[in-house]
Amino acid sequence: MRFLALTAGCGSGDDGRVTTEPIELSDALASFDALWSPRVVTRVNDYDVRVAKVAGEHLWHAHDDTDEFFLVLAGELHIGLREAAGERTVRLPRGVVFTVPRGVEHRPAAPSGAAILLFEPTGTPTVGTRHEEIPAHVDVTTGHPLGF
Repeated sequence: MRFLALTAGCGSGDDGRVTTEPIELSDALASFDALWSPRVVTRVNDYDVRVAKVAGEHLWHAHDDTDEFFLVLAGELHIGLREAAGERTVRLPRGVVFTVPRGVEHRPAAPSGAAILLFEPTGTPTVGTRHEEIPAHVDVTTGHPLGF
């Protein structure tokens, strides 16, 4: 399946300016191999649209000031949630969206690997504002520019 970003893309510019060229999401995903290291595909107002390849577990964390939107492009993503009623896990197959509400501790995981699209305010760190110890396989970033 081919995915096409319908909004303008950031291209390779790291200054945050939006270009007028469409970006094929499959090409964006093919441009890097790093896991848990999102790339900024485009910006919409003050929000980044990021893509990432993921496998294994991320870490428990929370974003105190923003919700976090997930769209599964390939594979299946599991998101563990620590809510007032207790812990639960949501399973998101390809094509499914889910929003983690601000302040909710969560841990994304992809036992068999997945490709995801995230939508969150520019500058939001991948490990949130509160988190457990950061494992070596998790890239602490606010999103990298695409390399093409």
